[in-house]
Amino acid sequence: MADMHATNLQATLVDFAIAELVRQHRESFQPLWTSESWAKLLIWLSLNCGCSGEREGLEAFAAALGPILTARMRRTFFERALEDLDLQLMADPAEQQVLVMPLGPARPLPLDQVAQALERVGLRERVVADPSRWQSLDAVVAVPWSAPCA
Repeated sequence: MADMHATNLQATLVDFAIAELVRQHRESFQPLWTSESWAKLLIWLSLNCGCSGEREGLEAFAAALGPILTARMRRTFFERALEDLDLQLMADPAEQQVLVMPLGPARPLPLDQVAQALERVGLRERVVADPSRWQSLDAVVAVPWSAPCA
């Protein structure tokens, strides 16, 4: 039983450490909010884990991560929490739109607050600027990308 508890603690620590590593370095890979920046993070991680920069080494690293960990890392990479605005943004360029939602209880979002959040994280130039084209769905605002992901 103690071994199981220790293993769970180790797994939690590794999960926490990976999430923090992604948060601490996600702004380093330009251009932000692109699949290219995500790829650069993965390459950087693989090189720092001792993999070669060759295709085979990168593919082995990606396979070792597995789909669940990769999905969690990608979600962390492309999300932002703006505590002072009480908003969370999910801006994965592989999706059709950026989602803006409250951090706290569900509430309708003022579009000027959504625009402020998009501006603050550097997304304003990458999304459709016209709020009339944004879609309000209960407590979520869906903002289309101005150009599809390459």
